[in-house]
Amino acid sequence: MRAISLRIAIAADPVAAFAAIADFERYPSLADDVRDVRTDPTRVPRESQWVMNFRRGIMRWTELEVLDHDRLRIHFDQIDGDFEDFHGSWQVLPTASGAEVLFEVSYDFGIESLVGIMDPIAERVIKRAVCAVLSGLFVDIEVLEGAEALTDLAGPVPTYAVSISK
Repeated sequence: MRAISLRIAIAADPVAAFAAIADFERYPSLADDVRDVRTDPTRVPRESQWVMNFRRGIMRWTELEVLDHDRLRIHFDQIDGDFEDFHGSWQVLPTASGAEVLFEVSYDFGIESLVGIMDPIAERVIKRAVCAVLSGLFVDIEVLEGAEALTDLAGPVPTYAVSISK
């Protein structure tokens, strides 16, 4: 199982940032790798179906999400899909200059022989999508931790404005 995280500074009110981040259905308009997200807000916990680009194909999964408005935290667990296991969280933390977003996810494709190939690709796609979403929502973002997978992307430079702290 691979565990990855990103810690990103944003200049936004933490409560407003949480509400914007929780609006997963906006993500396809913000991140090229996110093809589709459909949520069912009538379910508690909320259910979402995701479709994302992955190499030359797509990944699909359905997850349950617990939105904790008091703690500014979203916890998610896959209930069906392409991963053997996929779970994590979004956490918005107030700071003096706005907020920090901590995104953490653990995943396992369940194919031991391809771990060395698939896991790093998935890490890049996931981190690139998170940065694109946050940049689309809050314009300038600063990746404080977890940027190592973002520095070796092949292809065009991502369209989001990102600053990477050393």
